[in-house]
Amino acid sequence: MDDYDPALEEVFSHLMMLDELGPRLGKVVRRTFDMLLDGQHTGRFRWEQLHKTEKTHCGTLIEINLQREFGFADGHVLDYSIAGHEVDCKYAQNIASWMIPPEAVDQLILGLWANDKKGRWSAGLVRASEENLNPGRNRDVKRTLNHTGRQAIRWLFKDEPLQENILLSLPDDDIDAIFRSTSGQKRINELFRRVQGRRISRTVVATVAMQEDYMKRVRGNGGARSALRPEGIVIFGQYRNHVEAAKALGLPTLGPGESMSIRLARKRAHHAGLPSITLNGEEWVAALPDDPPEMAPELPDIGPLGR
Repeated sequence: MDDYDPALEEVFSHLMMLDELGPRLGKVVRRTFDMLLDGQHTGRFRWEQLHKTEKTHCGTLIEINLQREFGFADGHVLDYSIAGHEVDCKYAQNIASWMIPPEAVDQLILGLWANDKKGRWSAGLVRASEENLNPGRNRDVKRTLNHTGRQAIRWLFKDEPLQENILLSLPDDDIDAIFRSTSGQKRINELFRRVQGRRISRTVVATVAMQEDYMKRVRGNGGARSALRPEGIVIFGQYRNHVEAAKALGLPTLGPGESMSIRLARKRAHHAGLPSITLNGEEWVAALPDDPPEMAPELPDIGPLGR
């Protein structure tokens, strides 16, 4: 094949042999977005809330975080040396719209794209050859891929799911209600009251609480578990029995650092066929909309999950 690129294929093969490459790449993107938003200290959770300089810095942070995650060697001229080849790392908010500097022309590009609102990310390799680039206005201007270049991208991963930032999918009324209070504890209570049956990450909890001890706001002994129990709401967290109980109720499986609330009701005749769990010697189901609120059972913490 005339378009066969041995160096690109060697880098591609090397990357694909890395353990859990896809999940690790996705986590780097998620972590970078969260670092920029710094929700714990700012309460921000949307890309649009970033300053222009912060948005510009995103590509640099992704480059740094990828190197930390995978231990790529420094390149002599470009960002990395992978499988013995120079590779430049680029990120763009629009897919394949990477800005390629003069020193990267004819070199390999590891390009990433992600959109937090869409909850998707992609990563691919391409040779920034002259035939793959739009012409620059002068020798110092960065260039972009032309149609041929976009077609030449060797995708490592395309349109993969990005760990959800649940705040982006909530209606405005819910966001307003959650952030209305000046109390971090009341904001957390409202978060778990309104967002039930969905996984909530530690980052979202930190963003809503805007406090250093944010996970304390989720627990019992004065936290959201205590406050919401009279309403019948329990909060599953990082314990084996919590994960098993949520699964038994047909709820999503909790991942590392995630919490999830649900309102429970004692199982009665009209709950026939619904999945149930046994707590304190009684059967409980996920409450139906018409079920009246009742004091939720205490959920013991058994077998903490590894982080």
